[in-house]
Amino acid sequence: MSALPEMSPLLETRALSRDFGGLRAVDRVDFSVDPGEIRAIIGPNGAGKTTFVSLVCGRLAPSSGTIIFDGADITALPAHRRVRLGIAYTFQITSVYAQLSVFDNVALAVQRTLADGRSKDPSRGRLRTGVTEALERVGLAGRASLPAGQLAYGHQRLLEVAMGLALKPRLMILDEPTQGLGDGEIENFVALAREIAANATVLLIEHNMDVVMQLADRITVLEAGRVLAEGTPDAIRANEAVQRAYLGGGA
Repeated sequence: MSALPEMSPLLETRALSRDFGGLRAVDRVDFSVDPGEIRAIIGPNGAGKTTFVSLVCGRLAPSSGTIIFDGADITALPAHRRVRLGIAYTFQITSVYAQLSVFDNVALAVQRTLADGRSKDPSRGRLRTGVTEALERVGLAGRASLPAGQLAYGHQRLLEVAMGLALKPRLMILDEPTQGLGDGEIENFVALAREIAANATVLLIEHNMDVVMQLADRITVLEAGRVLAEGTPDAIRANEAVQRAYLGGGA
């Protein structure tokens, strides 16, 4: 009986680095995520987490190293080309269009999928349907007509998630998505993240360790721009180096 073929990573980085002057924020990181995985990245403030995912999505260019997405080298691709390939990123600081309605914010993302030909039905009806579906998934359908700037901060974070979902991503990068959410909203987000993972790979940066331990298949711990540890939630919880650097340090 022949062995099953090994699954190729959806995302891989090789010796990825980013320097800011004399500071190395990301230091030769080797990293890979499998299709359909929920991967969490944790670490103390300043560990390089947001810089790392900014390199992956194309907001920053690496100083050295390689980024592979679905077998193709995307290191030199601009951010908008990576979006077309299916990489969506919600920012650590909200980046919604405050003067536009909640509906129109998501419509901009849906229109991008229509223009890229990723929608099977490029009609106006499909635009409205796509927006409504994304808002319903994050619980904001009832606020569709409100200016986005009038939403509470936590709801602006959920609006960003809806905008990401509307892009039909293959890789969804969520940077501190539960920041500003109440306990009940966090529970709803956990359910939503699991739902997203049924159709996409999820890369999660999150300080809420309860959320991380509930959701992550594997966890990567960064410290000073380097990978300190990687493994299952149980393995990371038991790792003494992680406890000293992060979990037990109150960071």
